[in-house]
Amino acid sequence: MADSQGQTEVTGTKLDTYLLSTIDNPYNPFTHFDEWYAWDAESGYHTPSYLARVTRTSDELSDTDQELAIQYAIDEIVEMNVLGVYVKVREPSGTK
Repeated sequence: MADSQGQTEVTGTKLDTYLLSTIDNPYNPFTHFDEWYAWDAESGYHTPSYLARVTRTSDELSDTDQELAIQYAIDEIVEMNVLGVYVKVREPSGTK
């Protein structure tokens, strides 16, 4: 779950799921990933690659800890937001 500043918080074992996107991408990465990905690449953002470079993870981590590392990386990118274009997109209800 995110607090008022958009930071990921762990509550029990359930994490709200967020993905990284840009403010100008018209597609939702949860519901239209292929279109979102194509638009992102054509626009030169390469957001998944950027997220992979920032994420601090390891094969030694559990699946939950790996997911948490990704969520923390998304928080870091949105907080730093060097280009001023990155946003967190929350998973729509009922998509799991």
